[in-house]
Amino acid sequence: MKNASLAPPRVRRPVPLALASLLLALGCGGDEGAPSADAFMDGSMDGGTRDDGAMPDAGPDAGDEDAGMDGGSPGNCGNPRPDVFADEIVSFMPGPNAGFGQDDLPCVVLGPPIGGGDGGGSLDVLSLGEAGEIVLALRDTDIVDGPGPDLIVFENPFTGFSETGAVAVSMDGETWDEWPCANDELADFPGCAGVSPVFSNPDNGIDPTDAAAAGGDAFDLAERGLSRARFVRIRDTGWNVYGGNSGGFDLDAIAAVNRAPRAD
Repeated sequence: MKNASLAPPRVRRPVPLALASLLLALGCGGDEGAPSADAFMDGSMDGGTRDDGAMPDAGPDAGDEDAGMDGGSPGNCGNPRPDVFADEIVSFMPGPNAGFGQDDLPCVVLGPPIGGGDGGGSLDVLSLGEAGEIVLALRDTDIVDGPGPDLIVFENPFTGFSETGAVAVSMDGETWDEWPCANDELADFPGCAGVSPVFSNPDNGIDPTDAAAAGGDAFDLAERGLSRARFVRIRDTGWNVYGGNSGGFDLDAIAAVNRAPRAD
């Protein structure tokens, strides 16, 4: 997650002062008072991952039958469009300096993006940490190859700061096709997620499937020679800023732009 107290951003544009102040005030990503990476990784922090690599605890609502890592009830965390957004978390393997947003799992990454525009990143995110990885799935819908982009991945970048992730898709959750993601700052990290600001927000009415208006980073299945996908994997590239419990790629949401009923 973006934090003015950490190393300067690689993209050499000024960080908005108002957002930097807000993040510092909230303690988002700061080292002071944050649990250590080791505490998160060994599970001693509440909700942390376990040594056996099992899924982290779902957080304060874990005992609620309407919650849980698989998206819970048909209400799916209040997901207003279950045909568009992710329905479940298949796996989450946090890296060092992960943890921000974990208490709000699974809902924090299901449902619509909470975009802040080019001047501010959302805090409704899950930080993956260094080289962390998450796999999401759609339950009743497949992403299909159609006109233009088919998938949008929403992070929380803002003008002057990108945190990159590599995106892959699969039909069976085992065989993956990943878009090449280049560590090329001058070219705005082609093929990576976590680069473009997010504008779509439930409060502003911008359609999260409108690749021209929603923001986020769009991906076309045709570029991978695919016609359908059901699973989406996002992996922190390891090129980002890490510190506190909010390091690396910060996932807000995914959206299926082109979709069709599940093909079994």
